[in-house]
Amino acid sequence: MRTSKTYRHLFFDLDHTLWDFEKNSEETLYHLYDHFKLEELGNFSRDSFYRKYSFVNQRMWDLYHKGKITQQQLRENRFIKCLTGLGMDASDIPVGISQAFTDICPTKTAVFPFTHEVLGYLQEKYVLHIITNGFKDVQYIKLKSANLDTYFSEIITSECINCTKPDKRIFQHALERAGVTAKESLMIGDSLEADILGAMNAGIDQVFFNPEKKRPRLRPTYEVHCLSQLKEFL
Repeated sequence: MRTSKTYRHLFFDLDHTLWDFEKNSEETLYHLYDHFKLEELGNFSRDSFYRKYSFVNQRMWDLYHKGKITQQQLRENRFIKCLTGLGMDASDIPVGISQAFTDICPTKTAVFPFTHEVLGYLQEKYVLHIITNGFKDVQYIKLKSANLDTYFSEIITSECINCTKPDKRIFQHALERAGVTAKESLMIGDSLEADILGAMNAGIDQVFFNPEKKRPRLRPTYEVHCLSQLKEFL
């Protein structure tokens, strides 16, 4: 797989593409389960806690992306919905558990295989940027903690322009910030809707990062199952 196109700037998603959200989240939630003694407060296991939180968190992020809830509502309510959904009385939910997750999780350092190797290789040939729907304060901590911050020129978060991927305005804003055209740019991300469709609508070529080898319902410009495959055509 070799491209004849001339790209100058590469735009990466962060969570689930470079920073391993699932692994870092799981590690954090297991820590919170033990630290806050949730086994004594509710009749559920660490694995059940992790699965329920992941389910609730994804649904609430979907609502946030659609503008139906605020950042504060997402952060305040996801643990309430998770723990009451597991049968815990709301009055028994430990004070500070939500803030503890927000404080601890971004400091975790797990990234996908070949992340640093590939970014180091690409940095020699292209200007690299981040476009993320994550919250600015959290995403900067993730980048620094995982030693990813030195690779990227521009860090564009949804808070910068008050809209989220797949809204094409965030991609247009990113192009303006980087001083580059859509034709010279390539978006790399794991979400078919947020990253791939959003970039398509902005006229930007895309790489669908698909480690689980799901059958895509869209036809991206490129598809990779491992980040190391980017070196085959970039």
